[in-house]
Formats: sequence, structure tokens, C-alpha cells
Amino acid sequence: MEPPASAGIAGSTHKFHPCDEAVIATNDDASDCKRCAVRLGYWKDDYIGYFVRNQERKAPEINRGYFARVKGVEMCVEKFLKKTSGNCQIINLGCGFDTLYFRLRDTAHQVKNFIELDFPTVTARKCYTIKRNKALLARIHDEDGEVRLSPTDLHGPSYHLMGVDLRNLDEVDSKLQQAEVDYSLPTIFLAECVLVYIEAQNCRNLLKWIAQKFQAAVFVNYEQVNMNDRFGDVMLNNLRGRGCSLAGVESCLSLDTQRNRFKDSGWTGARAWDMVQVYESISAAERQRIERLEMLDEGELLLQLFQHYCLVVAWLGVAFQDIDITVEELMSSLNID
Repeated sequence: MEPPASAGIAGSTHKFHPCDEAVIATNDDASDCKRCAVRLGYWKDDYIGYFVRNQERKAPEINRGYFARVKGVEMCVEKFLKKTSGNCQIINLGCGFDTLYFRLRDTAHQVKNFIELDFPTVTARKCYTIKRNKALLARIHDEDGEVRLSPTDLHGPSYHLMGVDLRNLDEVDSKLQQAEVDYSLPTIFLAECVLVYIEAQNCRNLLKWIAQKFQAAVFVNYEQVNMNDRFGDVMLNNLRGRGCSLAGVESCLSLDTQRNRFKDSGWTGARAWDMVQVYESISAAERQRIERLEMLDEGELLLQLFQHYCLVVAWLGVAFQDIDITVEELMSSLNID
């Protein structure tokens, strides 16, 4: 059962760019891959199955790649939550069917406000799924607060899911105000393969706008890197073949261009690591555990994939400049082991 196709744009002024539909489809691909890895035991996620029913098995290198992606992002989130003791906001840009909010509700970590933004067609499907599943609604509800729903937007006491075009800053501003954003509160922004689909000037405008609006913030960006070699060309051609032009690929040429994208947009500083480094920062015991889940025939392909994705952490001010991917002894209060 799916929501009607028109639900995604009901009441929205969103104008589609030629590649938007193909970009939206990447959410389904990523969600399918995460669901497969969770089913095989790479990490724990009790909620992804509500959003994705696909049972197709992915290649081992894909599963390991998604494991490193999820772990890397959540290492940064966990360090941010520890530093702020929950007196903070999370803003998930291009959130897709990400389940971090629901998983956080099952841990000791609580935040003041959790805001998710994506294309209205994506948020319509996510709203529809949440509305139909009591286990999801129960995580958003509390005794005092009501949950307000429209075809594309959902507002709970401390959770907001809204359809928006990130290229339209007036619309972003309006939506964040509806979500009762607090620009003075420490805020972590998450983006997984999102900025690369936004034209360079629009991306700069968005990052500059955030840097001007928020007083203390961290931006965690997971994305392609080293796209100017042969393997990168193959990746680009595959995406173009599916109708995705990587409009922001000029920032994905190296770790330097990834860092400079933020520094040139008014951020105080930025660090970047390829996924080889991120994977190696995960505890040895945890790596051994997941490496026993599946045999990997072709280690070279996994290495190439890891070399062509990266994690970037940028910050405003000085409070969060030490958030990085160096692993701590006990790192799993986020419940993904």
C-alpha cells in the first residue's frame, strides 16, 4: 500500500528540476541497502523495516560500505550529544527514510528538537508510513504533545518532518520556523549524499546561510570523493545513466575540495577522511564481528569504494572543533551494535 503519487506535491510550490526524480530514487536504493545490512546483523535498527520491505540481498562490499557509513556518522553524532548533554538540535538534510530519531528515542540520548527535511515526495511517503504504524507514532507522541500531520509534513513535540527544496532558502527558513528551530542552540546538521546533488552556487548559498544563522553548529557530510580518477568516472557514468547528474561534483574531487567547500562558505574549520580511515577508526572487535558475517571475495573493490567516499566534519565557533572519527573504547550507546 502506497500513498497516492500526488500526495508528495499537494499544497507545495516545489518545482522539479530534471534530475530530481532520479535523486529521489537514490533514497530507495540507500534504504534497501541499509535494510539488507541490518537483516544480516551489521548493526541494530528496529525501525528500518517499517519503511523498506525489500528482501533483496546486496553484495558483501555494499553491506560493509553501509556499515562504515552508518558507524562513521553516528560516531560524530554521539560525540556531539555527549558534549551538549542533549541540550541541542539535530537537523537531518535530505533525510530520506533515515531512522536515527527513532533509534535515539530508545537510548539515554535525548535532544531538544529533531528536524528532518527532504523533497515533499519523500516526506509524504515517510509521513504516510509513520501515520500507519503505532510503533513509530508512539516514539513521536508524548503525554502532553499532539502530533499534527499534513500530506507532506509532520509535527510532534520534539520531532518535525517537512517537505522542502533545500535550494529554496526562503522555504527552508519558513519550514525551520514552523519546526520551532532555536538558532542559538548547538545544532548538528547531517547530510548523506545530499550536497553532491545540489548545484555548486545553491550549495554555497545554503552553507553560508546556515553559517550566518546558527551560533554553534557542526555539519557531518558523507559523500563521494576522489571523483577525478577512472573509478570515479565509472561511478559518475553509472549515476548519469540513471538520470542523476552530480551537480555539485566539483567539491568531490579531493578531501581538500570537500573541506574548502565549508571554509569558503563561512565555516570556522573542517576535517575530512576517506572511508578507509573511517573504517580503520572503528574498534577492531567490531570490525572482526562484521567481517565474520559474510565472506568477501573481492577486497580490492571494497577498498576502491572506501577510497571514493568520505566523511567531512565542519564546525562553527570553537566548541565542537574536536569532534572527529577517532574511536573511543565504549562507543555504542547509540544502539547500532
